[in-house]
Amino acid sequence: MKHSLKDFSLGIQHVLAMYAGAVVVPLIVGSAIGLTGAQLTYLVAIDIFMCGIATFLQVWKNRFFGIGLPVVLGCTFTAVGPMIAIGTEYGVSSIYGAILMSGLIVILISSIFGKLVRFFPPVVTGSVVTIIGITLIPVAMNNMAGGEGSADFGSTENLLLAFGVLILIILLNRFFTGFIRAISILIGIITGTIAAGFMGMVDLQPVSEASWFNIGKPFYFGTPSFELAPILTMTIVAIVSMVESTGVYFALSDICKKKINEKDLARGYRAEGVAYMLGAIFNAFPYTAFSQNVGLVQMSGIKTNRVIYITAGMLIGLGLVPKIAALATIIPSSVLGGAMVAMFGMVVAYGIKMLGQVSFASQENLLIVACSVGLGLGVTVVPEIFAGLPESVKILTNSGIVAGSVTAIILNIIFNIIPSGQKQKREQETVLQSQAS
Repeated sequence: MKHSLKDFSLGIQHVLAMYAGAVVVPLIVGSAIGLTGAQLTYLVAIDIFMCGIATFLQVWKNRFFGIGLPVVLGCTFTAVGPMIAIGTEYGVSSIYGAILMSGLIVILISSIFGKLVRFFPPVVTGSVVTIIGITLIPVAMNNMAGGEGSADFGSTENLLLAFGVLILIILLNRFFTGFIRAISILIGIITGTIAAGFMGMVDLQPVSEASWFNIGKPFYFGTPSFELAPILTMTIVAIVSMVESTGVYFALSDICKKKINEKDLARGYRAEGVAYMLGAIFNAFPYTAFSQNVGLVQMSGIKTNRVIYITAGMLIGLGLVPKIAALATIIPSSVLGGAMVAMFGMVVAYGIKMLGQVSFASQENLLIVACSVGLGLGVTVVPEIFAGLPESVKILTNSGIVAGSVTAIILNIIFNIIPSGQKQKREQETVLQSQAS
Protein backbone atom coordinates (compact mmCIF):
# COMPACT_ATOMS: atom_id res chain seq x y z
CA MET A 1 0.00 0.00 0.00
CA LYS A 2 2.87 2.35 0.95
CA HIS A 3 4.63 1.63 -2.37
CA SER A 4 1.37 2.14 -4.30
CA LEU A 5 0.81 5.58 -2.72
CA LYS A 6 4.42 6.56 -3.42
CA ASP A 7 4.16 5.39 -7.07
CA PHE A 8 0.86 7.25 -7.44
CA SER A 9 2.28 10.49 -6.02
CA LEU A 10 5.31 10.22 -8.34
CA GLY A 11 2.94 9.59 -11.27
CA ILE A 12 1.12 12.84 -10.41
CA GLN A 13 4.46 14.68 -10.35
CA HIS A 14 5.33 13.36 -13.82
CA VAL A 15 1.92 14.49 -15.11
CA LEU A 16 2.40 17.98 -13.62
CA ALA A 17 5.94 18.27 -14.99
CA MET A 18 4.77 17.71 -18.59
CA TYR A 19 1.17 19.02 -18.36
CA ALA A 20 1.91 22.64 -19.33
CA GLY A 21 3.68 21.46 -22.50
CA ALA A 22 0.88 19.01 -23.29
CA VAL A 23 -1.80 21.70 -22.93
CA VAL A 24 -0.06 24.77 -24.33
CA VAL A 25 0.91 23.17 -27.67
CA PRO A 26 -2.69 22.46 -28.82
CA LEU A 27 -3.82 25.88 -27.53
CA ILE A 28 -1.12 27.69 -29.53
CA VAL A 29 -1.59 25.67 -32.72
CA GLY A 30 -5.40 25.59 -32.49
CA SER A 31 -5.67 29.35 -31.87
CA ALA A 32 -3.21 30.15 -34.67
CA ILE A 33 -5.11 28.13 -37.30
CA GLY A 34 -8.52 29.49 -36.23
CA LEU A 35 -10.22 26.55 -34.50
CA THR A 36 -13.53 27.08 -32.66
CA GLY A 37 -13.86 26.70 -28.88
CA ALA A 38 -15.33 23.18 -29.21
CA GLN A 39 -12.58 22.12 -31.63
CA LEU A 40 -9.95 23.54 -29.28
CA THR A 41 -11.41 21.54 -26.36
CA TYR A 42 -11.26 18.37 -28.48
CA LEU A 43 -7.66 19.13 -29.50
CA VAL A 44 -6.52 19.60 -25.88
CA ALA A 45 -8.37 16.47 -24.69
CA ILE A 46 -7.09 14.21 -27.47
CA ASP A 47 -3.55 15.53 -27.03
CA ILE A 48 -3.52 14.63 -23.31
CA PHE A 49 -5.05 11.22 -24.14
CA MET A 50 -2.49 10.53 -26.88
CA CYS A 51 0.39 11.61 -24.60
CA GLY A 52 -0.68 8.70 -22.36
CA ILE A 53 -0.92 6.25 -25.28
CA ALA A 54 2.45 7.38 -26.71
CA THR A 55 4.10 7.05 -23.28
CA PHE A 56 2.67 3.54 -22.85
CA LEU A 57 3.98 2.50 -26.31
CA GLN A 58 7.49 3.68 -25.44
CA VAL A 59 7.69 2.11 -21.93
CA TRP A 60 6.20 -1.24 -23.04
CA LYS A 61 9.25 -2.95 -24.51
CA ASN A 62 8.39 -5.72 -26.96
CA ARG A 63 9.79 -7.29 -30.09
CA PHE A 64 8.76 -4.45 -32.42
CA PHE A 65 8.72 -1.19 -30.45
CA GLY A 66 9.36 0.40 -27.04
CA ILE A 67 12.67 1.46 -25.46
CA GLY A 68 11.61 -0.02 -22.09
CA LEU A 69 12.95 2.95 -20.07
CA PRO A 70 10.95 5.39 -17.86
CA VAL A 71 10.25 7.81 -20.73
CA VAL A 72 7.30 10.24 -20.79
CA LEU A 73 6.23 11.42 -24.25
CA GLY A 74 4.60 14.72 -25.19
CA CYS A 75 4.25 16.91 -28.25
CA THR A 76 7.57 18.25 -29.45
CA PHE A 77 7.81 22.07 -29.38
CA THR A 78 9.89 21.95 -32.54
CA ALA A 79 6.69 20.93 -34.37
CA VAL A 80 4.66 24.00 -33.27
CA GLY A 81 6.02 26.51 -35.81
CA PRO A 82 5.88 24.08 -38.74
CA MET A 83 2.31 23.00 -37.88
CA ILE A 84 1.12 26.62 -37.72
CA ALA A 85 2.85 27.40 -41.04
CA ILE A 86 1.34 24.30 -42.72
CA GLY A 87 -2.14 24.93 -41.28
CA THR A 88 -2.11 28.58 -42.35
CA GLU A 89 -0.96 27.88 -45.93
CA TYR A 90 -2.35 24.43 -46.74
CA GLY A 91 -5.17 23.87 -44.22
CA VAL A 92 -5.57 21.64 -41.17
CA SER A 93 -5.93 18.44 -43.25
CA SER A 94 -2.38 18.93 -44.58
CA ILE A 95 -1.00 19.04 -41.02
CA TYR A 96 -2.28 15.53 -40.34
CA GLY A 97 -1.30 14.19 -43.76
CA ALA A 98 2.24 15.43 -43.11
CA ILE A 99 2.36 13.97 -39.56
CA LEU A 100 1.03 10.62 -40.84
CA MET A 101 3.66 10.37 -43.59
CA SER A 102 6.52 11.56 -41.36
CA GLY A 103 5.53 8.88 -38.80
CA LEU A 104 5.67 6.23 -41.53
CA ILE A 105 9.10 7.52 -42.61
CA VAL A 106 10.35 7.33 -38.99
CA ILE A 107 9.23 3.69 -38.79
CA LEU A 108 10.90 2.88 -42.14
CA ILE A 109 14.25 4.46 -41.23
CA SER A 110 14.27 3.37 -37.56
CA SER A 111 16.63 0.45 -38.17
CA ILE A 112 19.15 2.47 -40.22
CA PHE A 113 18.87 5.83 -38.45
CA GLY A 114 22.19 5.22 -36.69
CA LYS A 115 23.85 5.32 -40.11
CA LEU A 116 21.98 8.50 -41.13
CA VAL A 117 22.90 10.43 -37.96
CA ARG A 118 26.13 11.71 -39.57
CA PHE A 119 23.95 13.86 -41.88
CA PHE A 120 22.44 15.51 -38.77
CA PRO A 121 25.35 16.51 -36.49
CA PRO A 122 24.89 19.32 -33.90
CA VAL A 123 25.76 21.99 -36.50
CA VAL A 124 22.64 20.92 -38.48
CA THR A 125 20.23 20.04 -35.65
CA GLY A 126 21.29 23.08 -33.60
CA SER A 127 20.69 25.37 -36.59
CA VAL A 128 17.26 23.80 -37.28
CA VAL A 129 16.10 24.09 -33.64
CA THR A 130 17.37 27.70 -33.47
CA ILE A 131 15.47 28.57 -36.67
CA ILE A 132 12.27 26.95 -35.34
CA GLY A 133 12.58 28.85 -32.04
CA ILE A 134 13.15 32.18 -33.80
CA THR A 135 10.11 31.69 -36.06
CA LEU A 136 7.93 31.06 -32.95
CA ILE A 137 8.81 34.31 -31.13
CA PRO A 138 6.39 36.49 -33.20
CA VAL A 139 3.56 34.08 -32.21
CA ALA A 140 4.43 34.63 -28.53
CA MET A 141 4.60 38.43 -28.90
CA ASN A 142 1.20 38.58 -30.62
CA ASN A 143 -0.32 36.54 -27.79
CA MET A 144 1.28 38.79 -25.15
CA ALA A 145 -0.63 41.69 -26.69
CA GLY A 146 -3.91 39.74 -26.54
CA GLY A 147 -3.90 37.75 -29.77
CA GLU A 148 -3.67 38.97 -33.36
CA GLY A 149 -6.83 40.83 -34.40
CA SER A 150 -8.26 41.11 -30.86
CA ALA A 151 -10.16 44.29 -29.92
CA ASP A 152 -7.91 44.94 -26.91
CA PHE A 153 -4.62 44.21 -28.73
CA GLY A 154 -1.72 45.78 -26.83
CA SER A 155 -3.91 46.97 -23.93
CA THR A 156 -2.35 47.72 -20.54
CA GLU A 157 -4.26 44.81 -18.96
CA ASN A 158 -2.91 42.32 -21.50
CA LEU A 159 0.67 43.53 -21.11
CA LEU A 160 0.43 43.51 -17.28
CA LEU A 161 -0.82 39.92 -17.32
CA ALA A 162 1.77 38.76 -19.86
CA PHE A 163 4.75 40.34 -18.12
CA GLY A 164 3.37 39.31 -14.71
CA VAL A 165 3.34 35.65 -15.82
CA LEU A 166 6.82 35.95 -17.37
CA ILE A 167 8.27 37.60 -14.23
CA LEU A 168 6.68 34.93 -11.99
CA ILE A 169 8.23 32.14 -14.10
CA ILE A 170 11.63 33.86 -13.88
CA LEU A 171 11.33 34.29 -10.08
CA LEU A 172 10.31 30.63 -9.59
CA ASN A 173 13.36 29.55 -11.56
CA ARG A 174 15.59 31.94 -9.61
CA PHE A 175 14.50 31.06 -6.06
CA PHE A 176 13.37 27.42 -6.35
CA THR A 177 14.95 24.18 -7.52
CA GLY A 178 13.72 20.67 -8.30
CA PHE A 179 10.01 20.05 -8.73
CA ILE A 180 8.79 23.68 -8.30
CA ARG A 181 11.20 24.78 -11.01
CA ALA A 182 10.03 21.88 -13.22
CA ILE A 183 6.40 23.08 -13.06
CA SER A 184 7.15 26.84 -13.09
CA ILE A 185 5.39 27.29 -16.46
CA LEU A 186 2.26 25.55 -15.13
CA ILE A 187 2.27 27.66 -11.93
CA GLY A 188 2.71 30.83 -14.03
CA ILE A 189 -0.23 29.97 -16.30
CA ILE A 190 -2.55 29.02 -13.40
CA THR A 191 -1.65 32.17 -11.41
CA GLY A 192 -2.06 34.38 -14.49
CA THR A 193 -5.48 32.88 -15.27
CA ILE A 194 -6.68 33.44 -11.68
CA ALA A 195 -5.49 37.07 -11.87
CA ALA A 196 -7.25 37.46 -15.23
CA GLY A 197 -10.43 36.05 -13.63
CA PHE A 198 -10.41 38.84 -11.03
CA MET A 199 -9.99 41.33 -13.91
CA GLY A 200 -13.08 39.89 -15.65
CA MET A 201 -11.08 38.46 -18.55
CA VAL A 202 -12.00 34.77 -18.12
CA ASP A 203 -15.14 33.20 -19.62
CA LEU A 204 -16.16 29.91 -17.96
CA GLN A 205 -18.86 29.11 -20.53
CA PRO A 206 -16.71 26.61 -22.51
CA VAL A 207 -16.23 24.57 -19.30
CA SER A 208 -19.96 24.45 -18.52
CA GLU A 209 -20.76 23.48 -22.13
CA ALA A 210 -18.13 20.70 -22.33
CA SER A 211 -19.20 17.10 -21.67
CA TRP A 212 -17.88 14.94 -18.83
CA PHE A 213 -16.81 12.05 -21.04
CA ASN A 214 -15.77 11.69 -24.66
CA ILE A 215 -13.61 9.33 -26.72
CA GLY A 216 -11.46 10.62 -29.56
CA LYS A 217 -12.72 10.17 -33.11
CA PRO A 218 -10.44 9.15 -35.99
CA PHE A 219 -10.02 12.01 -38.50
CA TYR A 220 -12.10 14.44 -36.41
CA PHE A 221 -10.97 17.33 -38.63
CA GLY A 222 -11.57 15.45 -41.88
CA THR A 223 -9.58 13.22 -44.22
CA PRO A 224 -5.87 14.11 -44.26
CA SER A 225 -4.42 15.59 -47.45
CA PHE A 226 -0.88 15.03 -48.66
CA GLU A 227 1.30 17.89 -49.92
CA LEU A 228 5.02 17.47 -50.58
CA ALA A 229 6.25 20.63 -48.80
CA PRO A 230 4.40 19.93 -45.51
CA ILE A 231 5.56 16.28 -45.56
CA LEU A 232 9.16 17.41 -46.08
CA THR A 233 8.81 19.94 -43.25
CA MET A 234 7.40 17.44 -40.75
CA THR A 235 9.97 14.80 -41.76
CA ILE A 236 12.78 17.25 -40.92
CA VAL A 237 11.06 17.94 -37.56
CA ALA A 238 10.74 14.18 -36.96
CA ILE A 239 14.44 13.58 -37.66
CA VAL A 240 15.48 16.43 -35.33
CA SER A 241 13.15 14.91 -32.73
CA MET A 242 14.80 11.50 -33.19
CA VAL A 243 18.22 13.05 -32.59
CA GLU A 244 16.91 14.74 -29.40
CA SER A 245 15.23 11.51 -28.23
CA THR A 246 18.49 9.62 -28.70
CA GLY A 247 20.05 11.92 -26.09
CA VAL A 248 17.13 11.27 -23.73
CA TYR A 249 17.41 7.50 -24.19
CA PHE A 250 21.13 7.52 -23.35
CA ALA A 251 20.58 9.84 -20.37
CA LEU A 252 17.92 7.50 -18.93
CA SER A 253 20.05 4.47 -19.75
CA ASP A 254 22.83 6.00 -17.65
CA ILE A 255 20.48 7.00 -14.78
CA CYS A 256 18.81 3.55 -14.70
CA LYS A 257 22.09 1.65 -15.22
CA LYS A 258 20.56 -0.19 -18.20
CA LYS A 259 22.70 -0.55 -21.32
CA ILE A 260 20.93 0.02 -24.62
CA ASN A 261 22.05 -1.19 -28.05
CA GLU A 262 21.15 -0.41 -31.67
CA LYS A 263 18.09 -2.69 -31.58
CA ASP A 264 16.79 -0.91 -28.45
CA LEU A 265 17.23 2.46 -30.18
CA ALA A 266 15.40 1.18 -33.27
CA ARG A 267 12.49 0.04 -31.07
CA GLY A 268 12.45 3.46 -29.41
CA TYR A 269 12.34 5.27 -32.77
CA ARG A 270 9.65 2.87 -33.98
CA ALA A 271 7.50 3.64 -30.92
CA GLU A 272 7.76 7.35 -31.75
CA GLY A 273 6.84 6.64 -35.38
CA VAL A 274 3.74 4.69 -34.26
CA ALA A 275 2.88 7.56 -31.87
CA TYR A 276 3.19 10.02 -34.80
CA MET A 277 0.80 7.95 -36.93
CA LEU A 278 -1.75 7.48 -34.14
CA GLY A 279 -1.50 11.21 -33.42
CA ALA A 280 -2.31 11.93 -37.08
CA ILE A 281 -5.24 9.48 -37.16
CA PHE A 282 -6.85 10.99 -34.03
CA ASN A 283 -5.86 14.55 -35.04
CA ALA A 284 -3.38 15.07 -32.21
CA PHE A 285 0.35 15.75 -32.58
CA PRO A 286 3.80 14.24 -33.21
CA TYR A 287 5.26 12.94 -29.92
CA THR A 288 8.77 12.85 -28.52
CA ALA A 289 10.57 12.10 -25.24
CA PHE A 290 10.20 14.94 -22.70
CA SER A 291 13.52 15.90 -21.12
CA GLN A 292 11.85 17.60 -18.10
CA ASN A 293 10.60 14.19 -16.97
CA VAL A 294 14.13 12.79 -17.20
CA GLY A 295 15.13 15.44 -14.65
CA LEU A 296 12.29 14.24 -12.40
CA VAL A 297 13.50 10.61 -12.61
CA GLN A 298 16.99 11.76 -11.61
CA MET A 299 15.66 14.01 -8.84
CA SER A 300 13.31 11.42 -7.29
CA GLY A 301 15.73 8.50 -7.65
CA ILE A 302 12.76 6.26 -8.59
CA LYS A 303 13.71 4.55 -11.85
CA THR A 304 10.98 1.92 -12.27
CA ASN A 305 8.71 1.77 -15.29
CA ARG A 306 5.77 1.13 -12.94
CA VAL A 307 5.57 4.86 -12.11
CA ILE A 308 5.49 5.78 -15.81
CA TYR A 309 2.71 3.25 -16.49
CA ILE A 310 0.71 5.04 -13.76
CA THR A 311 1.54 8.40 -15.42
CA ALA A 312 0.34 7.06 -18.80
CA GLY A 313 -2.89 5.81 -17.17
CA MET A 314 -3.51 9.22 -15.57
CA LEU A 315 -2.99 11.02 -18.88
CA ILE A 316 -5.37 8.65 -20.69
CA GLY A 317 -7.97 9.19 -17.93
CA LEU A 318 -7.62 13.00 -18.06
CA GLY A 319 -7.92 12.94 -21.85
CA LEU A 320 -11.30 11.22 -21.62
CA VAL A 321 -12.80 14.16 -19.65
CA PRO A 322 -13.41 17.17 -21.97
CA LYS A 323 -14.39 19.38 -19.00
CA ILE A 324 -10.78 19.22 -17.77
CA ALA A 325 -9.55 19.98 -21.30
CA ALA A 326 -11.99 22.92 -21.53
CA LEU A 327 -10.35 24.47 -18.45
CA ALA A 328 -7.23 24.95 -20.56
CA THR A 329 -9.17 26.78 -23.30
CA ILE A 330 -10.26 29.60 -20.94
CA ILE A 331 -6.65 30.76 -20.42
CA PRO A 332 -6.42 34.33 -21.83
CA SER A 333 -4.08 34.83 -24.79
CA SER A 334 -1.94 37.33 -22.88
CA VAL A 335 -1.35 34.80 -20.06
CA LEU A 336 -0.30 32.21 -22.63
CA GLY A 337 1.87 34.82 -24.34
CA GLY A 338 3.87 35.46 -21.18
CA ALA A 339 4.54 31.74 -20.76
CA MET A 340 5.25 31.32 -24.49
CA VAL A 341 8.07 33.88 -24.45
CA ALA A 342 9.84 31.72 -21.85
CA MET A 343 9.04 28.42 -23.60
CA PHE A 344 9.87 29.51 -27.14
CA GLY A 345 12.90 31.41 -25.94
CA MET A 346 14.01 28.11 -24.40
CA VAL A 347 13.68 26.47 -27.85
CA VAL A 348 16.09 29.10 -29.21
CA ALA A 349 18.37 28.64 -26.17
CA TYR A 350 18.30 24.87 -26.62
CA GLY A 351 19.30 25.31 -30.27
CA ILE A 352 22.21 27.51 -29.17
CA LYS A 353 23.14 24.90 -26.55
CA MET A 354 23.24 22.24 -29.29
CA LEU A 355 25.44 24.56 -31.34
CA GLY A 356 27.72 24.78 -28.30
CA GLN A 357 28.96 21.27 -29.18
CA VAL A 358 30.18 22.57 -32.55
CA SER A 359 33.78 23.63 -33.16
CA PHE A 360 33.54 27.24 -34.32
CA ALA A 361 37.27 27.33 -34.89
CA SER A 362 36.16 25.92 -38.25
CA GLN A 363 35.14 28.64 -40.73
CA GLU A 364 33.02 26.02 -42.51
CA ASN A 365 30.81 25.46 -39.43
CA LEU A 366 30.40 29.21 -38.95
CA LEU A 367 29.25 29.48 -42.58
CA ILE A 368 26.76 26.59 -42.21
CA VAL A 369 25.11 28.27 -39.20
CA ALA A 370 25.27 31.76 -40.76
CA CYS A 371 23.65 30.76 -44.08
CA SER A 372 21.03 28.36 -42.67
CA VAL A 373 19.84 30.64 -39.84
CA GLY A 374 20.07 33.71 -42.10
CA LEU A 375 17.98 32.11 -44.87
CA GLY A 376 15.53 30.56 -42.40
CA LEU A 377 14.87 33.88 -40.68
CA GLY A 378 14.94 35.83 -43.95
CA VAL A 379 12.27 33.69 -45.65
CA THR A 380 10.12 33.86 -42.49
CA VAL A 381 10.29 37.67 -42.38
CA VAL A 382 10.03 38.23 -46.17
CA PRO A 383 8.02 35.21 -47.47
CA GLU A 384 7.24 36.91 -50.82
CA ILE A 385 10.92 36.95 -51.86
CA PHE A 386 10.54 33.67 -53.80
CA ALA A 387 6.98 34.29 -55.07
CA GLY A 388 8.13 34.34 -58.72
CA LEU A 389 9.79 30.92 -58.65
CA PRO A 390 8.20 27.77 -60.19
CA GLU A 391 5.91 25.79 -57.86
CA SER A 392 8.29 22.80 -57.84
CA VAL A 393 11.10 25.01 -56.44
CA LYS A 394 8.83 26.85 -53.99
CA ILE A 395 8.42 23.57 -52.08
CA LEU A 396 11.86 24.30 -50.61
CA THR A 397 11.52 28.08 -50.31
CA ASN A 398 7.99 28.76 -49.03
CA SER A 399 8.86 27.88 -45.42
CA GLY A 400 11.77 29.46 -43.56
CA ILE A 401 12.15 26.25 -41.57
CA VAL A 402 12.47 24.09 -44.69
CA ALA A 403 14.75 26.60 -46.47
CA GLY A 404 17.05 26.89 -43.44
CA SER A 405 17.06 23.15 -42.69
CA VAL A 406 17.80 22.10 -46.29
CA THR A 407 20.57 24.74 -46.44
CA ALA A 408 22.16 23.36 -43.24
CA ILE A 409 21.98 19.74 -44.50
CA ILE A 410 23.45 20.55 -47.95
CA LEU A 411 26.24 22.78 -46.59
CA ASN A 412 27.16 20.14 -43.98
CA ILE A 413 27.51 17.57 -46.80
CA ILE A 414 29.65 20.00 -48.86
CA PHE A 415 31.88 21.24 -46.05
CA ASN A 416 32.10 18.27 -43.67
CA ILE A 417 30.93 14.93 -45.09
CA ILE A 418 32.52 15.03 -48.58
CA PRO A 419 35.94 16.29 -47.34
CA SER A 420 35.82 13.72 -44.51
CA GLY A 421 35.13 10.93 -47.01
CA GLN A 422 37.93 12.13 -49.28
CA LYS A 423 40.34 12.30 -46.31
CA GLN A 424 39.39 8.79 -45.24
CA LYS A 425 39.90 7.53 -48.80
CA ARG A 426 43.39 9.14 -48.96
CA GLU A 427 44.32 7.60 -45.59
CA GLN A 428 43.21 4.14 -46.83
CA GLU A 429 45.23 4.58 -50.04
CA THR A 430 48.32 5.57 -47.97
CA VAL A 431 47.93 2.48 -45.77
CA LEU A 432 47.56 0.22 -48.83
CA GLN A 433 50.63 1.76 -50.49
CA SER A 434 52.74 1.31 -47.33
CA GLN A 435 51.59 -2.34 -47.09
CA ALA A 436 52.46 -2.92 -50.77
CA SER A 437 55.94 -1.50 -50.34
